[in-house]
Amino acid sequence: MDLVIGPLDLSAHVDEALAVQAVAFGLGPDEVAVRRQIVLRHMTYPGARALGATVRGRLVGFVYGMPNDRAHWWSTVVEPCLRAEGTEAWLDDSFVITELHVHPAHQNRGAGRALITTITDAATEPRSILSAIDTESPARALYRSLGYRDLARQVLFPSAPKPYAVMGATLPLRRPSAGR
Repeated sequence: MDLVIGPLDLSAHVDEALAVQAVAFGLGPDEVAVRRQIVLRHMTYPGARALGATVRGRLVGFVYGMPNDRAHWWSTVVEPCLRAEGTEAWLDDSFVITELHVHPAHQNRGAGRALITTITDAATEPRSILSAIDTESPARALYRSLGYRDLARQVLFPSAPKPYAVMGATLPLRRPSAGR
C-alpha cells in the first residue's frame, strides 16, 4: 500500500484533512466549516501536534492531539462524567487524542493503528485519553486492542447526536504479540 506516517502541518493542510474526516465521519459542509475553526484553534495550543498518513503522496488519514488541559472545552464536558465514575484523575498528565480519522477506502489496513501509536510514542505524558462514539465499532475495537479502556460511557456533547465513551490507556500503547 506504500503507507507513510509522518509529521503533518495541520494548519496548512486543514482542508485536506477535513475532507478525509468528512468522508470517514459523514460530515456535511456546515459541520466541516465549524470543525475547521476548531482545528485551527487547537493547533495553536501548547504541545499540539499532528501526523498524517499518506499513500503515494495523498493524505488518507490523520491524527492530532495535545497534552490535556482541564480548562479546554472537551475536558469541561467530560469531567463530571469521569468524576461520577471515579476516573477524573485521567484528565491530569494525559495526552488527549483529539481526532483520528482514516478515509474509508484505506481503513482496516493499519493506518489508524500506526497514526495513534506513533503520536502517543512521542508523548511525554504517562497516559492517553480520547472519546469515541459509544457503540461497538471498528474504532473502539482498535482502541481496546491498544490498551484503552472505558473511563465513562454515555457522555453527551452539546450538538452531538450520539453519546460518546471516554477511554484511557497507559503509555506506551499495547502492541500486538508476535505470532498473533
